[in-house]
Formats: sequence, C-alpha cells, structure tokens
Amino acid sequence: MTDSHILHDALAKLMTEQRNPSSMDLDTRSTEGILRLINAEDKLVPLAVEHEIPYIAEAVDIVVHALKNGGRLIYVGAGTSGRLGILDAAECPPTFGTEPGLIRGVIAGGQAAVFRSQEGAEDDIEKGRHDMDAQEITPRDVVCGIAASRRTPFVVAAVARARELGAKTIFLTTNPRSEFDLEVDVAICPEVGPEVLMGSTRMKSGAAQKLVLTMLTTTVMVKLGKIYQNMMVDLQRTNQKLVERSKRIVMLATGLSYKRAEELLESAGGHVKTAIVMALAGVSADEARKRIEEADGFVKGAVPPGP
Repeated sequence: MTDSHILHDALAKLMTEQRNPSSMDLDTRSTEGILRLINAEDKLVPLAVEHEIPYIAEAVDIVVHALKNGGRLIYVGAGTSGRLGILDAAECPPTFGTEPGLIRGVIAGGQAAVFRSQEGAEDDIEKGRHDMDAQEITPRDVVCGIAASRRTPFVVAAVARARELGAKTIFLTTNPRSEFDLEVDVAICPEVGPEVLMGSTRMKSGAAQKLVLTMLTTTVMVKLGKIYQNMMVDLQRTNQKLVERSKRIVMLATGLSYKRAEELLESAGGHVKTAIVMALAGVSADEARKRIEEADGFVKGAVPPGP
C-alpha cells in the first residue's frame, strides 16, 4: 500500500473528515436554511467543551506552575489552529499585562501563514522539530499542540520534540479521546462531530479550539492574580479605550470618582492594580507595590479584608 493510500485511509477514519447527516442537502437549502443549520450545529460546541473541563483544569494547573517558575506557554499549530494559538497569545499582553514572550504562538509556515495559507507547511516534520529548538524549549516550559485532526505532522513532531526537551505537553484536538494515541501530559478532546461542510475544521472545530484556549489562559491569569473580582487589573493602557477602561475599573473597585481615579492612576504610573491597592489600603504607590509583591500579585491579599 502506498503512502498516499495509507494517508487516505487514516483521514477517512477521522471524525473531522466524516460527512454530517444533517447537512447532506446543504447545497439546495435557502440562505436562511443554511444559516440556521450552521447555527444549530454551532450550539453543540459549548456542550462538547463542557465535557472536557476536567482536562482543561489539569492543563491550567500545569501552565500556572510553569509560569510561576520561569516557564512559558508555547502554542503550536497549522492553518486555522495555528492562527487561533497566535490570536490567544497576542491578546494576553494587553489584557493581562504579560510580557510578550511569556505566551507565544508558533505556526507552520511562519509569519506569512498567519495571513495566507502556506500549503504543505503542515506536513513538514523536520520544521516542526526545528521550530521547537528555535524557541529554545526547556523543562520549565509548556507546549500546547493544536490540531483538529490530531495527526498534523508539523504539530505532532513539534510536541514530540518539546517532550524530548523536557517540557510539559498539552494537545488540543476535536477528534475522540478514544482514538488519541500521542504521549502528552494532558489531552483535551472536545468531540464536536462532523462539520456542516465536510472537513472544514475552521467551523465547529475552530470554535471549540477558541473556547478552550480562552478558558485556559483566562483561568491561568485568574490563578496568577491578574484579576480582581471579575476585572482585569493588569491590563496595559495601550489605547484610549483601555485608558478609560482602567479608570472605570478603579472607580468600580473603590467607589471613587472619575477625577480621583484618574489622579490615583497617575500616581501609580498607570497601573490599575497599584491604584486599587492605594485606595483600598490607604497607602502610597511604593507601599502598594510592596504589598502586591508580598501577596504574590493578588489584590485581595494586599488590602484589608472587607466587612
């Protein structure tokens, strides 16, 4: 049997490559009928993700430990999966004030593949291994492979290389756990079923991956003290919207006026968390920073307990 036949047979068995019985008449439906069908299938995605919460929780704990001990979270994927990893990584610095290198994304085909499909890049096993070496992966790091099919050669090779280098490994796929056969620390396998358009994993699979990645990093940041109550208190004030949001957060957290919140933020060098501690503990900016450090980054540990 040729390599092509082996690949064909392997793909034919994947859940993500099956035909969806609900959409066999997709090409004859009305515009609204197509949209309603896609919407109905999309509603299955959060339920599939819900079943994986115990595994997502394991992944969160692994990442929190890594980031607390000098490690990084590295996403690696191809195509849509790679772009989703890059998107999640790119959103962490402005949202949570993380250093740009702390959470990063690697995509098959490099930067050009973010904007335009690089055909064949996902099959490059050696490049997958090389890219992990280029990232200088260490045992302190966590590498999260993202591949709807589970079989993407670039991703599988990268995760295997990361494991060889001692890193903890996570793998996110939308094929069944019963068929998962890779050696990783945690597998996350939301089963979203066949796509409305056969094999188009940018649809339900992509939606599931986006949900999981957002859950993962948001929960990690909560566990690292980047959130106070349900507000982002380490955000970077990189545009006017975020400048105004920072003032609103201080006002909501402290009950202070707009003007006073603005003054405190100026004294705190624009750092929301510091301004909140200054207000709630009645201390200077330097003392607030000291308290935050002693509280391991958590506002609640840096201020007097509430009534």
